[in-house]
Amino acid sequence: MGAEGGKTVQGGEQMKKEYDFSKGERGKFYRPDMVLYLPVYLEQDTAEFLRKYSKKKGVEVSTIVNEWIRKDISIVETIMAK
Repeated sequence: MGAEGGKTVQGGEQMKKEYDFSKGERGKFYRPDMVLYLPVYLEQDTAEFLRKYSKKKGVEVSTIVNEWIRKDISIVETIMAK
């Protein structure tokens, strides 16, 4: 905890214990059609394997990951349908 009871965040700055949002504008940055891409954090050995495999295949890592996940989804859906 910091000197004023707040937490230290990345960059070494202190978070305040409380913030005043009374003048905030609800939905100011809301975009209903926005598509968010969630980050996926891979363990080092998995990431290294994917980097090598994608280089060998000449495609992006994301292409391989998406293909493998789609196959897994298909397997799970098949099992759940029984």
